[in-house]
Amino acid sequence: MSDVRSVAPRGDLFGQRIREQWAGQLHRRLDVLVAGCAHGEPLALDRIDTRCTGVDEDLPAIRYAIEERADLVTWSLGDLRSVALPPRAYDVIQLSFLLERIHHAELVLDRLLRALRPGGLVLLRMRDRRSAYGLLDRAVPAWAKRLVWRRPAAGRTPEPLPAVYEPVTSRDGMYAFCLTRGLLISDDETTTSSPPMGRIGALTLSLVSRLTRGRFTAAHDEITMVIRKPQNHFARLI
Repeated sequence: MSDVRSVAPRGDLFGQRIREQWAGQLHRRLDVLVAGCAHGEPLALDRIDTRCTGVDEDLPAIRYAIEERADLVTWSLGDLRSVALPPRAYDVIQLSFLLERIHHAELVLDRLLRALRPGGLVLLRMRDRRSAYGLLDRAVPAWAKRLVWRRPAAGRTPEPLPAVYEPVTSRDGMYAFCLTRGLLISDDETTTSSPPMGRIGALTLSLVSRLTRGRFTAAHDEITMVIRKPQNHFARLI
């Protein structure tokens, strides 16, 4: 598999791709769906005409986080397999740390794709199930996470969210998904976030990587991708 490298400035990948999309649509308003709106910073959309809608699962921690967001015009919570998503209603879908914490992730992705207009963008950020962080997130029981969650998560969600990590929540899994749907991955980056418990957390991740002989890497834990839905209506889009 070839290594896709971003040509956008690091740290502003999503902002640049949205600006390009807006220019390509002759500065028409962009309808943006933020899926997983409990996580992630608001997009850098200065001087771009947008209308942002949020959707996420209906959990107490998510309701708490959404109340702090001022960038969403409207939002809805519920079962993502059945929550209302009008077809071809959005130019951009931002997926913010959603896929790794839900069941039936591919089904939800397919529903989101139906809500995306031809030529639209998916801005994806997720934890990698093939990382040491992803392995620990799945292995550590919820009660143990709560012991260290309050301090590092201050100002965000009041408790850890579910850790599911289905196969699609990996680099290879996402490439396979996009291949079967006729989607184009234009950007692919990996990054390392700040682990809980600071230095102790970083040492723990490094130990996990060594114990698994690198199968679960500590070199990164987040995957960032920009995915485009083709204009060609003959492409296979489920």
